[in-house]
Amino acid sequence: MSGQGARINIFPTRMALTTMKSKLKGAQTGHSLLKRKSEALTQRFRVITQKIDEAKRNMGKVMQNASFSLAEVQYITGDISYQVQEAAKSAQFRVKTKQENVSGVMLPAFESYTDGANAFELTGLGRGGQQVQRCKETYIKAVEALVELASLQTAFVILDEVIKLTNRRVNAIEHVIIPKYENTISYILSELDEMDREEFFRLKKVQGKKKERQAAEEHQIQADQDAEKAAFQHASETGHIDDALTQDHDEDVIF
Repeated sequence: MSGQGARINIFPTRMALTTMKSKLKGAQTGHSLLKRKSEALTQRFRVITQKIDEAKRNMGKVMQNASFSLAEVQYITGDISYQVQEAAKSAQFRVKTKQENVSGVMLPAFESYTDGANAFELTGLGRGGQQVQRCKETYIKAVEALVELASLQTAFVILDEVIKLTNRRVNAIEHVIIPKYENTISYILSELDEMDREEFFRLKKVQGKKKERQAAEEHQIQADQDAEKAAFQHASETGHIDDALTQDHDEDVIF
């Protein structure tokens, strides 16, 4: 019964081993994919960081030029804010968004464009018109630089969060999930080895019992044969075998 129980319990254990091996393989595949994703995101993060540094340096120069240009306009034409407000009926400088897929992460990107005719072409017509147009162009460049910087900063923040999350997942799989599966597989293998040893010992005992029983039967058969031989020899020595043959002889029958 114990041997039958061992044979019955070993199959669920082997199924559990197969399941754990499949989970371990899946965890290792997931770890590899997340690792490559983290590396790709980190590489893009470094590129964006470098671009942000360049954009901020450029922003300082552009804003400085815009401030000087505005001071020049105010010095030549005076206060033209009311003229700008009258001419501005709708926004001409617009921003549109698009998305860029980087290793499964959707990063928003902002693009600036001009929509409509120049509403300020008559501003400063009497005095300082060229300075006004130059100031407008300078501030357009400043706003474009701001849009580019905003796009880079947004991507920077999103990538920073995604990289941290991905690295936490990579570390969890590498240091928690995979060792857990490996320890479970080692435990199951040790249990299977123990079951195999128990099964081998049981089979060895059964084989030993069979050999003992077979030897006993052969010994009994040999003993019976020896007893028959001894009885036959004793009968032949005492002459009882001739009497037996005589008694067994049939009488002649005369018809």
